[in-house]
Amino acid sequence: MEFLNDFITKMDYVGVLMPVMLQGLWMTAKLFIWTLVLSIPLGLVFTLGTIGRIPPIRWICKAYIFVFRGTPLLLQLFFFYFFLPISFNIQLPVFTTAVLTFVLNYAAYLAEIYRGGIQSIERGQYEAAYSLGLSHSRTMFKIIIPQTVSRVLPAVTNEAIILVKDTALVSAIGVAELLKVAKQSVSRDVDTTAFLIAAVMYLVFTFVLTLLSSYLEKKFSKHQQRVQG
Repeated sequence: MEFLNDFITKMDYVGVLMPVMLQGLWMTAKLFIWTLVLSIPLGLVFTLGTIGRIPPIRWICKAYIFVFRGTPLLLQLFFFYFFLPISFNIQLPVFTTAVLTFVLNYAAYLAEIYRGGIQSIERGQYEAAYSLGLSHSRTMFKIIIPQTVSRVLPAVTNEAIILVKDTALVSAIGVAELLKVAKQSVSRDVDTTAFLIAAVMYLVFTFVLTLLSSYLEKKFSKHQQRVQG
């Protein structure tokens, strides 16, 4: 009977926690979505810059990628959080600062993934496109990049899964995402149940991404087979 009473008490406590935990999860999901939506196309822009034919643009893009891949994401968060207000008197909301930092960071990683995918395409496909009179830009967007998508999809999905976990870093600048909410609950109630709930939510988030990745990989694989056939 005592065990049953303890179980009921714990479930009541979980019920009390869930609304605020779901708010934290929503904040995590918003940061995740904004980062992917903005960093995926931005990464492609920097990829095209690094393999482009204009030296200054190529050097700038390579320097950007080097800096953002070579410094910790947490340091970048602190840099934008403190640098913009102190140096330029620009005070952005903390969530906007987090999105800006994450987008710039992940765009750099995605740019390298895209570059590897583009460079894996056989040189003969470029030559065949040029022989048909296609311009360089049409060759890239009509032939090369569509094939690159299926090749880089597993790596991009892996970055998305890492992003789910990296969102916890924004608690350092005061964003009330999932982990920060869990830590506040544990500190307030001296009960680690919130950590367990947060772990389950992260795992469910990652599991959904894994299923979506498998679906997209199969879909693109079938599309490529039809094109090649």
